[in-house]
Amino acid sequence: MKSFLLHTVPESMESLVVEGVHKPGSLTRASGAWINAAGSFVLDRGSYPLNQHDQWVWLVVEKGEILLRWDGNELVLSAGFTCFLPGGDKACVIETEEVARCLWIALEGPLSPMVVRKMGALLHRPLRQGALPSQVYLAEQIVQVIVRHSGTADATYQLQHLMYGMIASHWGQPVAMDAMLSHEIAKVVDTLRANQYRDNFSLAEMAAISRMPMETFRKRFVAEVGMPPLSYVLHCKMERAKELLRDQNCSVRQAGVEVGMQDPYHFSKQFKHIVGISPSAFMKQASVPSATIRGVAPKKRAAKK
Repeated sequence: MKSFLLHTVPESMESLVVEGVHKPGSLTRASGAWINAAGSFVLDRGSYPLNQHDQWVWLVVEKGEILLRWDGNELVLSAGFTCFLPGGDKACVIETEEVARCLWIALEGPLSPMVVRKMGALLHRPLRQGALPSQVYLAEQIVQVIVRHSGTADATYQLQHLMYGMIASHWGQPVAMDAMLSHEIAKVVDTLRANQYRDNFSLAEMAAISRMPMETFRKRFVAEVGMPPLSYVLHCKMERAKELLRDQNCSVRQAGVEVGMQDPYHFSKQFKHIVGISPSAFMKQASVPSATIRGVAPKKRAAKK
C-alpha cells in the first residue's frame, strides 16, 4: 500500500497502518492552518524510512519506544513522548527494537509555523517533548475522524475544533480527557495558568483551591487531566520556560526564576530531562535565523505566489 508517511509498508503490516487525507473547507483554509492528513501505525522490530513531505508532522509514541534518525540527529521517543518532523528533503528513519505504536498529524497552511511554535517545537529540527494525555486523546480522535472522512471536507470544522483543543491543552487551558474539566479541577488549572507557573504549588495547596480533600483532589485530577497534578505543573513550567528562552530573550537563570526554580542547576537538570536538551542548547537552536528554516516560506507555496 502507498503511505503518506512510511516509505515502504510490508504486506504483513498493511492492516496495521491506518491513515487518511483531509480536504479542508473554505473557512478552514481562511483560518491559515489546518490538518492535512493523519494516521497511525504499528511497527515490528526493524528500520523504516519516512517519505519526504512539505508539512510539519506531529509524531507521538503511544506504545513502545522508537529511535528517530533525522539528518544525523538521533532522538529516542518512548511512550508518551512526541516531536515535530519538519518538512523538506532531510533523510528520516524510524528504528525500533520492539513493537511500537505511533500516531501522526500533518499540518498545512501559511500559519502552520505559528501552530508548531505554539506547541513548543522548533521549526527546523525535531525536539523531544512530553505529550499530555489529553493531547494524545485528541490526536486519537483526529485520526479516527480523518480515516472515516478521508478525501472529503465533511468533518473540516470538527477537525479544526480538535486541533485547537490540542493547542489549548498544551498551554494549560482546561481541556479534559473526555469533556470539559469539572469546575473544581478547572479552577486549579486556571489558577496555575494565571500565575504563569511562577509559584511552586504543593499538592495540599492545589487541593485547597479545589476545596476538596487532598487524596480526592489527586484522584479527580488524574481522572480528568490524565496525569498527576505535580507532573502536570512541571510540564507546564517547562513549556513556559521554552517561551521565555525563545521569545523573551531571558537568560537561563532568569527563565528558571520565572518558573519558580531559583537554582539554575536544578532548572537545567529538569529542563533537559523533559525537553531532551539543555536550556542553553535550546536557546542556540531557537536562535537559528528564520530565513534558514525550510518551511517558514515553503518553496512550493512561494512558487504559486
